[in-house]
Amino acid sequence: MEQPVRKRSILVWAVLFAIAAAVGLSAEDWPQWRGAERLGVWTETGIVEDLPDELLVRWRTPIRSGYSGPAVADGRVFITDWREDPNSRTLDGTERAVALDEETGEVLWTHEWQTSYRMLSVAYAIGPRATPTVDGDRVYVVGGTGRLFCFDVETGDILWQKDYIAEYDTSVPVWGIVSAPLVDGERLITVVGGEPDALVIAFDKHTGDEIWRAIETGTEMGYAQPVIYEAGGVRQLIIWHPQALASLNPETGELYWEQPWEVAMGVTVPTPVRSGDYLLVSQFFSGSMMMRLSQDRPAATHLWQGQSRSELKGETDTIHSMVTTPIIIGDYVYGVDSYGELRALDARTGQRLWESAEMTPQERWSTAFLVQHKDRWFVNNEEGYLILAQFTPEGYVELDRTRLIEPTSASGTRTPHGRIASRIVNWSHPAYANGHIIHRNDREIIRVSLRAADY
Repeated sequence: MEQPVRKRSILVWAVLFAIAAAVGLSAEDWPQWRGAERLGVWTETGIVEDLPDELLVRWRTPIRSGYSGPAVADGRVFITDWREDPNSRTLDGTERAVALDEETGEVLWTHEWQTSYRMLSVAYAIGPRATPTVDGDRVYVVGGTGRLFCFDVETGDILWQKDYIAEYDTSVPVWGIVSAPLVDGERLITVVGGEPDALVIAFDKHTGDEIWRAIETGTEMGYAQPVIYEAGGVRQLIIWHPQALASLNPETGELYWEQPWEVAMGVTVPTPVRSGDYLLVSQFFSGSMMMRLSQDRPAATHLWQGQSRSELKGETDTIHSMVTTPIIIGDYVYGVDSYGELRALDARTGQRLWESAEMTPQERWSTAFLVQHKDRWFVNNEEGYLILAQFTPEGYVELDRTRLIEPTSASGTRTPHGRIASRIVNWSHPAYANGHIIHRNDREIIRVSLRAADY
């Protein structure tokens, strides 16, 4: 049943209809974390230029709890979730992969497996974290404790599987396994955190056979997503882990270069982001670090790094991002700092240009998910708002916002004796696909139209 989501401000509908008539629609899937190529860019045409008074909800489907975002490909939506065993005192439960029909929200198939979150000591233990990765007739799913599956997209049959703990002696980090598998040609590249020298492993995507492994796993495996960027005349696999930022040959696992950087508590969370010669990483405790990629060979030089000795509010200099992946536009960086402050930096020097408290709550680890569409950005903040905004060197421009989904996750430590929650949030990341946004909380997954022609 299609339902409206009401918005706070009143907009001009005539403008929307004019845009809808003038602009055609090009469809686009969202098959993995941050969409095609993991760039966080939505290129579809025929999308609303302003948020309408009522957003059209195509469907709502009940699901269980979890942090993972949806992946969308070839008419299907893939998501993972979790249900705790109510009789367990050690956080035992069931993780699940779910495939839905993109047009109707009907559940096509599910697959469940037993696991325990008892080793996730400060784990926000409500479900899987990693977004599924779709590649043709296969979808790759990894659970919060390192169960990796390759499923047939049509039937849900298991084609092959791995268990990081049992097969690679992985120590699950305190916030669980987060990195989503990355398909590169015939390889499935995964951050396993295994031993020996198996922080990163490339599997044959068809069989699950190991092709190569690389990097010694330190005290923590980290949480950042692997990405591939072309720079210096070659394709570089960028791996950000708690000991260093590293570049590998994605075909062989050979190390091209690395920049040592010890990260406290292993919180390498935001995805490394590249624009031109810039390569940026940001973390909660020590702020941001910018590298300059060489143009003629696979190498990089250290450009600047934050100098803060504290992550506390009012005591940070660059961007201390816990979850939000920053963005680079030209010679400027925009991102969310440790307590929710939206900041702009000069990409050349790291100097802060401005700060705004408007976009996200001013709370510890406050977060938002940023997706570029033409010259503006769709922002999903932790309060469940969909925001349309622009980021400029002069300041933050909020064009509109609407409450898209209810936040349902308790932000705090989950133990067998209960949850200590500081606030209720939505830390899941949506998918933008085929004229719609698909989002989830701990109760439902919804598909909402952003097509101009629907308004």
